[in-house]
Amino acid sequence: MVLQTHKELSSQIESLKNESLRIGFVPTMGALHAGHISLMQEAMKSNDVLVVSIFVNPTQFDNASDLSKYPRTVDNDIDLIYKHFDKSKVIIYTPHVEDIYGNSTVAKSYKYDGLEQVMEGANRPGHFDGVGTILEFLFQKVQPDHAYFGEKDFQQLQIVKKLVEKLHLPIQIIGCPIKREMNGLAMSSRNERLSPKARKEAIFIIQSLEKAKEHFKNHSINDTVEMVQKLYTENKNLELEYFTIASEETLVPVKRKYHKHTYRAFIVAHLEGVRLIDNMRLS
Repeated sequence: MVLQTHKELSSQIESLKNESLRIGFVPTMGALHAGHISLMQEAMKSNDVLVVSIFVNPTQFDNASDLSKYPRTVDNDIDLIYKHFDKSKVIIYTPHVEDIYGNSTVAKSYKYDGLEQVMEGANRPGHFDGVGTILEFLFQKVQPDHAYFGEKDFQQLQIVKKLVEKLHLPIQIIGCPIKREMNGLAMSSRNERLSPKARKEAIFIIQSLEKAKEHFKNHSINDTVEMVQKLYTENKNLELEYFTIASEETLVPVKRKYHKHTYRAFIVAHLEGVRLIDNMRLS
């Protein structure tokens, strides 16, 4: 079932709730790939019905060019979903911008206890306000029991958990492991904008994370950061935007190691004008 208005969606959700059916929700911006399908498969393990939204949300883009270039493949996305799942158990919501925002495409303002002030938040002003705006709307309309997000956008995952906590929503947010291509590149809709040559060059990102993880075992945080920065200085194909080692819980960049703390490396690099992100747990 493909729906384009939130009124149609709300009507269907009400029927599901009346039947006491469990709803699993996977919000997407389309250009679906195997990573998205893995989230949906995880959702179907614990729920009776899968709801998937396909919507390129304008308020979470700080760059108008990036928004215009973002791939839009709704018909192919729908076919891909139906290839993997029983149509009778799937609701696909593909709204237009006006259905979400009306006549004013403006994001609300959110506070996530500081999670929004580092890394992506610091480098993309207003990004997480846009994320919060669309997810609050979708969560209210879909009323899912569980919602699924990939760990590739780990900062977003932590922020979504905080959003649900602050809005007191009865939704369990479930993070799922990063799905990677055969060469190790983290799956992303943005990868479709890379040339075949660049897709091969992009494996440098996961390779640098693996080197960072190994280096981190016997070296300080500053030494590890400097080592990775040097790798990108020597690489003429990728431009490093940032490499950060942060506390997995607070996302605050750290300067020294503490016993029993969990650390994660976060990286953003540009290749052929495409912004690529990845991360890896270090300890």
